[in-house]
Amino acid sequence: MAYSGMNTIDAFLNKQVRTERTPSVQYVHFDRNDVIHRYLNGYADIDARRTVNERTTYNAFSVTKTFTALAVLQLAERSLLDIDSPVARYLPDFPYSAAITVEQLLTHSAGIPNPIPLKWIHLPEEHGSFERDDFFRAVFLEHNKTTSAPNAKYAYSNLGYVLLGQLIEKVSGLQYEEYVTMHIIAPLGLTPEDLGFTLNGHEVHAKGYHKRLSFSGLILGFLIDKPKFMDHAEGSWNSFEPSYVNGASYGGLIGTANALVKYLQELLKPEMPLLTEAYKQLLFKENITAENKPTGMCLSWFKGELEGHTYYAHAGGGGGYYCEIRIYPALEKGSVIMFNRTGMTDERILDRVDRRTFAQCSCSAPY
Repeated sequence: MAYSGMNTIDAFLNKQVRTERTPSVQYVHFDRNDVIHRYLNGYADIDARRTVNERTTYNAFSVTKTFTALAVLQLAERSLLDIDSPVARYLPDFPYSAAITVEQLLTHSAGIPNPIPLKWIHLPEEHGSFERDDFFRAVFLEHNKTTSAPNAKYAYSNLGYVLLGQLIEKVSGLQYEEYVTMHIIAPLGLTPEDLGFTLNGHEVHAKGYHKRLSFSGLILGFLIDKPKFMDHAEGSWNSFEPSYVNGASYGGLIGTANALVKYLQELLKPEMPLLTEAYKQLLFKENITAENKPTGMCLSWFKGELEGHTYYAHAGGGGGYYCEIRIYPALEKGSVIMFNRTGMTDERILDRVDRRTFAQCSCSAPY
C-alpha cells in the first residue's frame, strides 16, 4: 500500500539533512504488517562518508523504558509481582518511601528525583568492569529525598526506571539485559545485532554528533567530560566517542529502525505472544493522580492526540542521538524516527512528519 504525495514528507526530512540539522535521519511509517513509507538519508560517519542504510544502528536511549515496563508486566502476568504492591516488598533496600508502588514508578508518579543523566555514561573499554549498582547506590544516596508525595503528580524520573531494572533482576533472577533479550527481543525474531545492549562495530553503528556552533554545545561541557567522551570535529559537527549509559533499564537499547518497527507492529496486533490483551490494555492505561487529574502518562508510554487520532509514544535522547516511536492503535499504524545528533527534550518531531502523512493519505478508512 502506498500514499500519494509522499514527496513533501521526504522533502521535509531531506531538509533536516540538507540544512545540517542532523547528519542522518531514518523515518519509517507502517501498519501492523507492512512498511508503508520509508525514508533514510545522510551519513552514519561524516569523515568516512559512510551513508546510513537499513542495518545502521542508533542509540535508542529512553525508548528502552517501554521495554522495561513491558518486562515488569510480563512478570506481573506470571504472578511474580504485583504492580499495586510497594516496591520495598521486592527491593528491601529501596531508598525512598515504603508507600511507593511499582505502578507509580512505571507512571513516573512516585516523586523520585531526576538528576540530569547525560554524564551517566562510560566507554566501551570500561564496560566489562563497570558496576552499575555501586554507581547508582551513590546517586541514590545523594538524591535521597522525593520531590512529591506518591501519585501526587507526574514527574519524569530516570532513577525510577533504574529501580525497575533492579526489580526485574530481583524477581526474575536474570540480569536485566538477559531478561529483555530472552523474553522480548528474541520472541520478536530479532537478533542482538538488530536490537540489543551491545555496541555493534563501527561499520554498522552510526556515530553520534553534536552541533559545534550551538548554545547546547557550550553547556555540554558542564554536563559531560568532553575530553573523555568527545572526539574530533567533523565539518560543522563534533563527534562523540562510542559509549554506554550507566543504567541499561532507563536507556541502554541500541538498534535499527526496522527492529523498533517490528516491536511496535507486535503491540498493534490484537493478539501478541509478549503480553495478554488484558495486560496490554493496562500498559496503555493513562494514570490518574490522587486528586483525580489525568497525567498524560501510561505505564512508560505518553498519551497524546494528533489530528484527532490518539497515539502512544516515547522519545529517547542524549549525547549524539535522538529518536521517537509512536503507535496509533485505532488506525493500526505507527512511526519511528531516528537521528544521530544530540536530543535533550521530547521534540515531538513525529507531530510534524505524521501530520503530513495524514494530510497526504489517499487510502480509505481506517486511515
